[in-house]
Amino acid sequence: MFDIKICLIAAVTVQADRALLWVPVAFGAGAAGYLGLRTEPPLWIGEALLAVFGLLALITARLCRRRDLIAVTGLAALAAAGFLVAKIHSDRIAAPIAPDNLGMVSVDGWVVDIASPSARGERLLIAPVRVSRLSRERTPTRIRIVIAAPGGPEAAPPPGTPIHILTLLDPPPGPAAPRAYDFARDAWFEGIGGVGIAMQQPTWQKLPAPPWRLRLEMAVNAMRWRVATTLAHDVAAVMGPDDGGAAGLAAAVTTSHQDWLAADHRDDLRGSGLAHMLAIAGLHTAAVCGFAFFAVRFLIAAWPWLALRISGKKVAAAVALVAVAGYLILSGAHPPARRAAITASVAFFAILMDRRAVSLHSLAVAAFIILLIEPDVVVAPGFEMSFCATASLVALAEIWPRRPRPVGLAWPLAALQTLREVVVGLAVVSFVAGAATGPFAIQHFNRVSNYGVFANLTADFVASAVMMPALGLSLLAQGLGVSHSLGLPALYVGGWAAKSINAIGHFFTNAPGASFSMSSAPEIALAISYIGIIFACLWRGPLRWIGVPMAMAVALWPRPEAPVAWIASDGKDAAVAIDGREVTLKPDKRAYATGLWAQRRALMIPANAQIAQESGFDCDINGCTPLGNTRPAIGAWWTKRKPGADRLRNLCESSDILILRAQVDPPAACHDVTVLRTLDFDRGGAAEIFVAPGGWRIEWSQPLRGKRPWTASVSGG
Repeated sequence: MFDIKICLIAAVTVQADRALLWVPVAFGAGAAGYLGLRTEPPLWIGEALLAVFGLLALITARLCRRRDLIAVTGLAALAAAGFLVAKIHSDRIAAPIAPDNLGMVSVDGWVVDIASPSARGERLLIAPVRVSRLSRERTPTRIRIVIAAPGGPEAAPPPGTPIHILTLLDPPPGPAAPRAYDFARDAWFEGIGGVGIAMQQPTWQKLPAPPWRLRLEMAVNAMRWRVATTLAHDVAAVMGPDDGGAAGLAAAVTTSHQDWLAADHRDDLRGSGLAHMLAIAGLHTAAVCGFAFFAVRFLIAAWPWLALRISGKKVAAAVALVAVAGYLILSGAHPPARRAAITASVAFFAILMDRRAVSLHSLAVAAFIILLIEPDVVVAPGFEMSFCATASLVALAEIWPRRPRPVGLAWPLAALQTLREVVVGLAVVSFVAGAATGPFAIQHFNRVSNYGVFANLTADFVASAVMMPALGLSLLAQGLGVSHSLGLPALYVGGWAAKSINAIGHFFTNAPGASFSMSSAPEIALAISYIGIIFACLWRGPLRWIGVPMAMAVALWPRPEAPVAWIASDGKDAAVAIDGREVTLKPDKRAYATGLWAQRRALMIPANAQIAQESGFDCDINGCTPLGNTRPAIGAWWTKRKPGADRLRNLCESSDILILRAQVDPPAACHDVTVLRTLDFDRGGAAEIFVAPGGWRIEWSQPLRGKRPWTASVSGG
């Protein structure tokens, strides 16, 4: 026992030199603590926490000589700082949110950007100048409205257009189910205070000149939209009528506009584990700036006179920093792109300062900068996956054996050996990155791609080595006016690479046993997996392998009893789980919300949802009556018109749970029925139904969210 104690003390002491690596971890833990609260804390609590733990850290540093205790108290102070910074950030970006049940309004405003398309049409990000029925003080700074675009993306008003539009405007929706993705929280930190569906096509509207910041933002986004439009048309022209989705993918990875990418191609990329292709992040930024770095360094080395007079490596790093900034602007500077740009910039600044470009220390610096600027990203799946993957690869590089190159080996054998090492290295990299992101893919997206390693091994290589450099060269050639001599060949190569990636995604998505679904684990399981991955990456010594079984917590954690039914947050839709299938009461409505619930609970969606519904419910435009032995028997009266006495009595007699939105007193037949009224949904939000002794248990989403700035409304489930 004494030896074990000595070994543990020695193992902890060794970590003192790596204490800085835990700085972003501690800071992020404090930010996550703030975001996880169910009541909004006053600012003084964060200030008090920082004062107490900061003073403790200062006293320990002055009076104690044990580096491990100094590190622990210092990290505790950083956690308190993360809590305070997250609170300050949330207060600083506070903006009005559209009130619930606002209904139809007219909006005059500027088109700021065109976001990713929806199934209904194009999404316009609008800076409203006037919103009818809202005072200036209550008008959101940004709203997002979906418009029909029968003429394609080009028919949408480009960024910088002043428009007038009639729309149904709601606050950003809360979770579609308890513990599901909370769009309202993300919208709060993005400054989006309302979402809507246009009732008509927007018309041009004369508006006063916008502020200079907004003018600059719209000008940049207008340039991005023009580049996306031109690039999509050029790639389609070069590739011919059947471009295999190359034009859409090329525009998406260059400008982040997915408007030219067909839905089936997006589904193929997601189904094969290549969804990261659609979010401009580390892969894209590394490919662009890496190509710029090595190209400039090669050109300098090829000119001996210049190579003897300047540091080619530092000049290349400076050019790569310019490439990072340019690509960040072109991509729209969305959160994943910003994170990737900061990470790449730290690496190139390290080169300029004669430090190692790729190391856990540079990654820790990048993570800390990102969390300091946007502490809310600590709970964003993109941040979790990108930094866990990157940290795992850098940690792998630390322990990867470096064998000396054989001397005197014949060149064919040397080439084969090099090829073998490259293939093995790429396979290991793909496997490690996939394993590091696996827990988050299971928890947030509920899908495991069985061939994800192979899909990424091929597609990532094509993207980083061919597609991104070729598209970058084509855009550079256009800017320099040499598009015919250099731009067209580069465009052709980039187009074929994009087509190949789509083909890879299609192949692995449709391969036998391509994927399987897993329901989300309890939140504690994700926390354990998160800690396990970080521990395995940052800890030095044999104890790091404790993190490997911890990282598997999401996959291995026993799932609690699954819900048997779901009800939307406004009581206007519901679904029942029958034999592992989701049967919705409104098959043609709310596909996103019902699909998200089915995804989280690993339920199969029937090929013909209408037939599945008709087998269990008798529905019309006003309501649904359960049939047969469907349990729970959910009856519904969707409208606010009062039902007839016979219809209401029939609903009560055939239902275990009755959704009753009309203002009418339930009859005696509803004595043993759980009746859910509009007020219940206003207070509780979306609901899940569980089997309970002697009846049913309802779990609501709103109590789990608590009372925070972004939870003022629960509509939109």
